[in-house]
Amino acid sequence: MNDISLDALPVPGTATAAAALDVATAHLSPALLNHSLRAYAWAAARGTAEGVSFDPELLYVAALFHDIGLVPVFDSHTVAFEEAGGHVARVFAAGAGWPAERRARLADVIVRHMWPRVDVAADPEGHLLARATATEVVGREADAYPARFRDEVLDRYPRLDLAASFLACFQDQAARKPDSSAAGAVRSGLAERMAANPLDSTA
Repeated sequence: MNDISLDALPVPGTATAAAALDVATAHLSPALLNHSLRAYAWAAARGTAEGVSFDPELLYVAALFHDIGLVPVFDSHTVAFEEAGGHVARVFAAGAGWPAERRARLADVIVRHMWPRVDVAADPEGHLLARATATEVVGREADAYPARFRDEVLDRYPRLDLAASFLACFQDQAARKPDSSAAGAVRSGLAERMAANPLDSTA
């Protein structure tokens, strides 16, 4: 991964990708928007470096929508935030003209980003996004990226108040949906793991 650079990563130039960024920008907080863009950068860099064949547009749209279920207007009181986000993304993709199978793939990638492990052979985009969001939130595998690349990503997409606001979102989800994945993360020491995230100590 030594020669990876942010500008060399595949960023889809499709109308759907641009529309997804517009929607994410309109509804996510600045911290969550930057978090989503960094998640794509970590995922695309890892996929490129490890030779994982992935669909840049699918991964990009999934990254932009993976936390939209945390936004109050799209929050659900009946399902986990990642499932709600999958539903929102599926509706967006239908409007963008994606076929049913691709819409379902998008929702699956978003739901699976909360899984502890996703099989790369079965779902390369889900695998990459799950690993990237773990890097983002608790710093898992952060040291696999060259320091120069980490600095480049953090400089372009600053972390802002992500640590505090993200933890507050998860604690709220946990209180209202005690059987959700967010609740499980909070019970398993999310706050302590987030506090030790090296990306925040260098941001």
